[in-house]
This record gives sequence, structure tokens and C-alpha cells, in this order.
Amino acid sequence: MKKIEHIGIAVSDLTNSNALFSKLLGKDQYKIETVESEGVKTSFFIVGETKIELVESSRYDSAIAKFIDKKGQGMHHMAFHVEDIHKELERLNKEGFQQIGKVKEGADNKLICFLHPKTTNGVLIELCQEK
Repeated sequence: MKKIEHIGIAVSDLTNSNALFSKLLGKDQYKIETVESEGVKTSFFIVGETKIELVESSRYDSAIAKFIDKKGQGMHHMAFHVEDIHKELERLNKEGFQQIGKVKEGADNKLICFLHPKTTNGVLIELCQEK
């Protein structure tokens, strides 16, 4: 793993959250994007070398909608940049980490895959590789 790519925060209202984070960080988001396959709308802020991803559900049955229903708004995941997502997943699987689903296209021009929080001390981990 090369660096923290972003920290994902589940939000109920992306417009209000963008305004709040713009005030907090003193800058506007640099990108807003919908990821239909995940049922989410996202926005990204850059803070130093790390990004903050705000994630709003665009479908009632998305993972983000379920997360907010269960836990409310807040930190959803931590994402790490990797050079080769398939090699990194192979290594992590051998180490006993459980992946959730397969590698797929995500926001911000990335290939992504998640590790189950049961195997990462309760933190949902996302691996990100540039496409």
C-alpha cells in the first residue's frame, strides 16, 4: 500500500454536506460524480495529499443507505492506494483478510475492492488502483 487515498464519509444530504465541508476546509469540492453501480453520488475534497470523499445514497437499497439507517452519518471507510489491486488482494487474502465482492469500477477513475470489517478491526477498508 502506497498511501491513504481517501477517507469516505457517509452523508444524508450531499448538497448540505458539501457546504459544511467547504466551510470546514476553506475550499470547494473538486469533483461530484454519480456511481450508478453502487447507488451513490460522491464529492471529493483534497486535503494535503489525501482526499475526503462524501458519499450520499442515490438508491434506498445501496450500502450507504443501509449504513446510514443503521449507524447514521459518519466515517464509512478508509481507502488505500495500491499499484496492482489484484496482487495486493492476493497477498491480503493469504494473510487472512476477507474481501467483499470482486474488483469493480469506482468513483474518481479507480478500480476498487473492499475488505470486510470483521477482518480489519471493524474498519471497512477500500483498495484503490488508478485505471
